[in-house]
Amino acid sequence: MLKWRAAALALAALVTSAGPQPRNNPFAGRWDITVTTDRDSYPDWMEVADSGGEPQVRVQPRSGSVHPVSGVELDGAHLDFVLSPASKTNPAVTWDLFVDSDKLSGTESRGTAVAHLSGVRAPELKRDPPARWSEPEPLFNGKDLTGWEPAGAATSRWTAEEGVLVNTARGANLKTTRKFDDFKLHIEFNCPNHGNSGVFLRGRYEVQVEYEPPEANDRFHAIGSIYGFIAPSVALPRTPGEWETYDVTLVGRNVTVIRNGVTTIDHQEIPGITGGALDANEGEPGPFYLQGDHNGRLQFRNITISLPKR
Repeated sequence: MLKWRAAALALAALVTSAGPQPRNNPFAGRWDITVTTDRDSYPDWMEVADSGGEPQVRVQPRSGSVHPVSGVELDGAHLDFVLSPASKTNPAVTWDLFVDSDKLSGTESRGTAVAHLSGVRAPELKRDPPARWSEPEPLFNGKDLTGWEPAGAATSRWTAEEGVLVNTARGANLKTTRKFDDFKLHIEFNCPNHGNSGVFLRGRYEVQVEYEPPEANDRFHAIGSIYGFIAPSVALPRTPGEWETYDVTLVGRNVTVIRNGVTTIDHQEIPGITGGALDANEGEPGPFYLQGDHNGRLQFRNITISLPKR
């Protein structure tokens, strides 16, 4: 995924750290949103908070990273803002929203193009961890793509080669045919220099995989991050072209990431979907998917899952 600059992230952090929300702001909180155009539909996410008595809004659009918006105007049950300002080549993108209890409706305007917005309050997903987990079971049999299917319209470039799942060139993403709720995931990956991919949990939350030049990504977008939302607490040595491991536990929104045996994210809350999510239905199980639409030569192996035994 491409990144937004650190200044935008600092403003986004202001929203996260905001205190109790004003009762006269019916938009306060997090929202799972679906954008419907005349060609397709896709997920977005929004958080509305208060800072110094003023509404602060950040949005996770279809792709890229969560970021604050500008021109926020709140008038009772009506909210509008500029999602992205106009540039030399593109018109401004604006949102015009209305709230009725726990539902949103509205429009997105991009020049003369108008899309419909609908949303619901994002579920809290607060759950206790299970007392026990099942024994790990493989999600990849090492021989073929049984249990996996391409995601999206692009041509699939994925193959199974001697126990390794290989993305030979830029193409489709690859997702499991099964869906999961809470889990422990083990996955091994080999990312070449200048490589970029990601492991999506429930098809909605990206654990970043990348070895782009060090200056290309800040810590919220670097390898091991929950893209745009949570930075690793520990910076590990760069090892492009070598095998590495992720051990990820996800219970509700609570995530722990262990990379190469080192805990880099420890029981942190994922606020919302990341760019590239399959949908915004956060209360439902979802598949794993591996990103193949950036560049090729990424490899994965020994993909296993443990499920709760309650």
